[in-house]
Amino acid sequence: MPVLIDEAKGGDGNPWGVSFMAMFHMSNDSHLFRTWRQLEEAGARREGAGWVEPSGAVWVPLYEAKMIHQFDHRWASYEPEGESSRDVGDDEKCDPAFLPLPRYWVPEREVEERLSAKGWTRGWLMGWRDITNATNERTVIAAAFPRVGVGDKFLLMMSSLNAELVAALLGCMNSLTFDFVARQKVGGTSLKYFTMKQLIALPPSIYRPADLAFIVPRVLELTYTSYSMAPFARDLGFNGPPFPWDPDRRALLRAELDAYYAHLYGLTRDELRYILDPADVYGADYPSETFRVLKNNEIKAFGEYRTRRLVLAAYDELTARGMRPRTEGHQ
Repeated sequence: MPVLIDEAKGGDGNPWGVSFMAMFHMSNDSHLFRTWRQLEEAGARREGAGWVEPSGAVWVPLYEAKMIHQFDHRWASYEPEGESSRDVGDDEKCDPAFLPLPRYWVPEREVEERLSAKGWTRGWLMGWRDITNATNERTVIAAAFPRVGVGDKFLLMMSSLNAELVAALLGCMNSLTFDFVARQKVGGTSLKYFTMKQLIALPPSIYRPADLAFIVPRVLELTYTSYSMAPFARDLGFNGPPFPWDPDRRALLRAELDAYYAHLYGLTRDELRYILDPADVYGADYPSETFRVLKNNEIKAFGEYRTRRLVLAAYDELTARGMRPRTEGHQ
C-alpha cells in the first residue's frame, strides 16, 4: 500500500494530484483580519456568514482549526465579541441554516486571489487540523467546509481528481485505519505536510464503481448538513436539501465507513479488533493501547465502547455480503 505522496517517484508518486496550502498566517496576515465590532464600526452589514461594507467590499469568515471536526464544519463557534469559543450543540446543528461565528473575517478578494493562485475552483475546501496528538480521541481530524478564509493551523489539501474520489479520500482520512497509521507517525503535537505525505493512504486506483457507490453517499450525508455545503453536494451530483443532523445515524454511517475502509486496507477481523482495542485480542493485561481516549469517552457516555460494537457489526455484515479484505494487488 503506497504512502499519500512518494516524492522519490516524482509525478507518479502523487496519484491523487494533491497539493497543500496554508492560506492566512495568524500573525503575518493579522492586518487583514477584522472583528465583529470593527466591521460594525465601519458601517458593514451582516449578510449570511459574512459582512458587506458600504463600499461593496465583502468580508468572509476566517475558519480556525478548532472550528471543525471529522465530517463536521460546525464543531465550534465564537461569541460575537470574538474572545471565547464554545462547542456547537446538536440542537443548533439540527438547523441547516445555522452557521458558526468565527473570531475574525477577512476580505473575500484575498481569499479568491489565494485560491485562484492554486487553481482551486470548487465552491468548498478540504483540510485537516495541524495541532493534534497520538493520544487524543482521534489524531487525524479532517473535513470539507465552505469556501472561506482559513488560518494556518488548518492545513488545506487540494486534489486534481473528480469530486467522488476526493470524497473517498476524505472518508479514508477520517477512518480508524488511517488514524491508526497516523498514530505511529505523529511524535509530537503537530501533523504537518511532511507527515501527511508519509501516511499510508489508499490510492485512487483501488476504488471500483461499487466502492464509490457505498462510500460517497455516506460521506455526503455526514458532510452535507447545512446549506453552506450545497456546492459540495452539487459536485457529487446531489441536488436535494441538507441531511438531518442525527447523532445516532451518524455513528452508524461512520461505523459502516470504518468497516469498509478496513476491508479496502486488507485488514482481517482480528486485525481490525486490534486497531479498535488490543486488549480485546490479547487480554486485559496487554500493555499497548490504541484508541483508549475514544473507548473511555464512549464508556462514560454510552456505557459501552460503542464504536467497537458498531464497526465490528458493520464489518461482519460486509463479510456476509461477500466482501473480503482487499488490497490494490487483489483488484
